[in-house]
Amino acid sequence: MKKSELKKQVAAAIQACLDKKAEELSILEMEKGSGAFTDYFVLCSGTNPRQVQAIADEVELRLKATGLYPTHVEGYKQAEWVLVDYVDFVVHVFSEKARKYYDLERLWKTATRLEPSQLNAASAATSAQKKKRKAAVASKAPAASKKKTKPKKKS
Repeated sequence: MKKSELKKQVAAAIQACLDKKAEELSILEMEKGSGAFTDYFVLCSGTNPRQVQAIADEVELRLKATGLYPTHVEGYKQAEWVLVDYVDFVVHVFSEKARKYYDLERLWKTATRLEPSQLNAASAATSAQKKKRKAAVASKAPAASKKKTKPKKKS
């Protein structure tokens, strides 16, 4: 998968979390040699079990609308730590208590912390580049040939 497409998907997951009022949003870009099994972690918290489930539901709905389905969802019923696995990135939705207890940011301290704006800027730049390419291709395309008609003979 292209990195720009992946960043768009992660940005969509982040926006879904924010729309459901997730707290303490954190994005970790995993290092290649760290032994991580994915490229990104999206971490956030909900204040109660219903909100934790609502955040996880919104992430799934947003990404399903783009044709992306999770390969695995874990912990939904308990709503302490819901893990939504998309292979290239994993969304972790915690209760406040579980977030403090597991402290994944400390566990993966070698990962690069990103701000949501960094992912949005990257995906916006990619969209702008695509538009420029399309415009360049369109300007190089030959103009549509006009239909040639034979002049009518006068009788």
